[in-house]
Amino acid sequence: MAERSTLVEGLRAYRLIAGMWVRSGMTYRTSFVFTVVGNLLMTGLDFVSILLMFSQVDSLGGWSLPEIALLYGLSATAFGVADMLLGSMDVLGSRMRDGSFDVLLVRPAPVLAQVGADRFAVRRLGRVTQGALVLGWALVSVDVDWSVPKVLLVPVMLVSGAAIFSAVFVAGAAFQIFAQDAAEVQNAFTYGGTTLLQYPPTVFGKDLVRGVTFMLPLAFVNWVPAAYVLDRPYPIGLPGWAAFASPLVAVGCCLLAGLAWRTGLRSYRSTGS
Repeated sequence: MAERSTLVEGLRAYRLIAGMWVRSGMTYRTSFVFTVVGNLLMTGLDFVSILLMFSQVDSLGGWSLPEIALLYGLSATAFGVADMLLGSMDVLGSRMRDGSFDVLLVRPAPVLAQVGADRFAVRRLGRVTQGALVLGWALVSVDVDWSVPKVLLVPVMLVSGAAIFSAVFVAGAAFQIFAQDAAEVQNAFTYGGTTLLQYPPTVFGKDLVRGVTFMLPLAFVNWVPAAYVLDRPYPIGLPGWAAFASPLVAVGCCLLAGLAWRTGLRSYRSTGS
């Protein structure tokens, strides 16, 4: 019951803090619209680079443009949701340096909810929108013999992918507590991870593919389940049921991230500033 009460309290605190930042951001509507559109266009440059690449080649690692667009759309959309919800976690190090993190510790609200909702930016919807547009085009254009399991796997990938990326954000924030910052290390796994997943696993070495499958299981965001949807063998020969393991992987990642966060909070020592 105590765990459930803490969860409800955390969600309520997150909603209130995020709502405050949304109201603040919507004060100047024109500026807000331009910011969202600008964010959409900036993030869209990633896919433009892929389009430019395919203007010179017919396939990349044996994958066609619609197939890579599917990977891109799944990764960008899932990451966009996680970034919008918990993207502020990467500034935890600066909060510890200036002493403002101590303020969060004495407030009557879960610290994770406060850090996650801090400076909640609706402008990040631009990244989600851009990824969803690419995903929509890919689903229409890709050559797939759609079945019920394949259709259902698409929303499962998006939800599980967002949960996996969210877990990486939280685990990265916990690491910052131990390392007293190291935001760049966290960004390497979050922003770097989503960029990695936008390309097919066949263009990377098998050691790297094993690493993001078994050590930091980002591959379950899209690589593994998308291989099933596209009827492609996974490079390191996983069993067929692994394509449906994304929800279990997401739950495991969230539990481990929560444990890391609690351990980090217990070990935190104030800067005294």
